[in-house]
Amino acid sequence: MKRSRISMALVMVLLGAGAARADSLLINGAGATFPFPLYSKWFSQYNKLRPEQRFNYQSIGSGAGIKQITERTVDFGASDAPLTDPQLARAPGLLHVPTVLGAIAITYRDLPDGLRLTGPVLADIYLGKITRWSDPRITQLNPGAHLPDSAITVIHRSDGSGTTAVFTDYLSKVSPEWKQRVGSRTSVRWPAGLGGKGNEGVTGLVKSMPGAIGYVELAYANQNRLPRALLQNAGGKFVAPTIAGTSAAAAGVTMPADFRISITNAPGASAYPIAAFTYLLVYRDQTDAAKGEAIAHFLWWAIHDGQKLAAPLDYAPLPAPIVSKVEAELRTLRVQGKLVLGAR
Repeated sequence: MKRSRISMALVMVLLGAGAARADSLLINGAGATFPFPLYSKWFSQYNKLRPEQRFNYQSIGSGAGIKQITERTVDFGASDAPLTDPQLARAPGLLHVPTVLGAIAITYRDLPDGLRLTGPVLADIYLGKITRWSDPRITQLNPGAHLPDSAITVIHRSDGSGTTAVFTDYLSKVSPEWKQRVGSRTSVRWPAGLGGKGNEGVTGLVKSMPGAIGYVELAYANQNRLPRALLQNAGGKFVAPTIAGTSAAAAGVTMPADFRISITNAPGASAYPIAAFTYLLVYRDQTDAAKGEAIAHFLWWAIHDGQKLAAPLDYAPLPAPIVSKVEAELRTLRVQGKLVLGAR
């Protein structure tokens, strides 16, 4: 009898725990694959602090994330590309919250690590004008390197992508022909190559296609042990994609009030030329009280304690002056008209 009572009590505890999990607050987000390795870690760590809250993030690309937050089918979005004025007009009250900085690595296979490339040469590869690794414009940049006389397989994103927007923004700055023919957007009409979905898809194609070249967030290149090119920056130096080089690209930035900024091809001897802020997209005025408060407090945690997790995953933390500006923005978040964080 005693054993039966103990068993019944245990069942009731387990049922109670299950009910608590079922009643936990679920906050849904979608968007950029660029920061997914970090966001995944953030949401996991934050759930340990707030087990009653669970953040469900779908890494589906910036274009899809912008679409879903605009249509309010998710509670927050994520993008590496700031929204355009027409996009913001369709989503009044939507804020850009910078979370970290990241670098886009140019990676490839069948060639040595540290291949040197300039912006114009990279643009001509993606324009389909340079088609072989033995092209004189590449060999002249890499004296003494053994470059095979093999075809270059260009790999790009197939989905709407903030990573693509940053990459094509860079190419538009270093190549007048790219700017005129292709331009800079989350989705472009690619002159050459094969498409992969997400940073994951591009990484997979680069690993599997002979002679491939692609652009991926630094964390994906490092995690998959892919070689990375040295790019010539605006100061004329060939630099690798690193956390330090990413931070250097943001040094001295005058951040606009709405945080929409490009830091590609930034000046400075150590600046890496394809770097960017990445953003979480949230509405200033939240209609759901519980979710609105949860999102505001998570964002405050992310720009403070969350920054400690950035560097181990190959992202650069926000510079202190920008953290101060983001703090001021987060203090304006409202739930049903009332400030959430206030004079924190």
